[in-house]
Amino acid sequence: MCEHCGGHGPARAIKLAVTGKGGVGKTTISALMARALHNAGRVVLAIDADPNTTLLACMGHPQPVSVPPIVELKGLIAERTGVEPGTSGGFFKINPRVEDIPEKYAVEVDGIKVLVAGAIKHGGAGCYCPENAFVRALVSHLLLDKKNALVLDMEAGIEHLSRGTVEDVDRLLIVVEPSRASIETAQRINKLAQELGLHHISVIGNKIKSDAEKDFLREALSEIEFAGFVPYDEKLQQAELAGRPAAGASRAVDDVVARIVRRIEENTHSHEHLHNHPHPH
Repeated sequence: MCEHCGGHGPARAIKLAVTGKGGVGKTTISALMARALHNAGRVVLAIDADPNTTLLACMGHPQPVSVPPIVELKGLIAERTGVEPGTSGGFFKINPRVEDIPEKYAVEVDGIKVLVAGAIKHGGAGCYCPENAFVRALVSHLLLDKKNALVLDMEAGIEHLSRGTVEDVDRLLIVVEPSRASIETAQRINKLAQELGLHHISVIGNKIKSDAEKDFLREALSEIEFAGFVPYDEKLQQAELAGRPAAGASRAVDDVVARIVRRIEENTHSHEHLHNHPHPH
């Protein structure tokens, strides 16, 4: 249902989920996209849902380690789910109350709200522990929010998404670099996303040094649409080492990411009228 977005294109809340193999620059791209959306006049909420929570640092927060991930707030999770984290057995609420969490726990960085959700560090797709239930409920709630532009920085997969929330994601962005391992991860994520019913998927090529690298990625991932290619710039690494935000470190990179965001927004709005018509099923 898209009755809220009719006739008011630019203000529509856009939801971007970013994933990819560790080390490809996924969090840097998430930070740059959040800044590009903010610069375009959006109210932006960025969510760090990766076990290795580095989004705050990437956005230039002076003391990122001072902000604990929500998944580690055991008292809060016990209160909302009815079960002490780390315990086995027992029933807990799979839809705990989360609507007050962004207001209470989001940190503002230069006009952008950042919520450090975190993720469970041990695997198991069938894990329904209280921490996982709480973070998934939080992500689902935020994807339904009509006010904010949302950038969801996820781990190398789509564990935070479910069949109930994929329809609220405007675009799943898989960040890749010119490497076989990163391509294999992208192919796996694409397959999982398609099985889940998420079809608005694009690839962002990152750390690109030549046209040959672009061609390499296009050929290897020919079944997925490319949203764009972000050039390699060592100024980004220098900014990270100095604790400065990724945005503003390289004008060339900022410009490319801003163009990618505009293209995604245009594509999203051009498809909106289709969603106003009921599906055959």
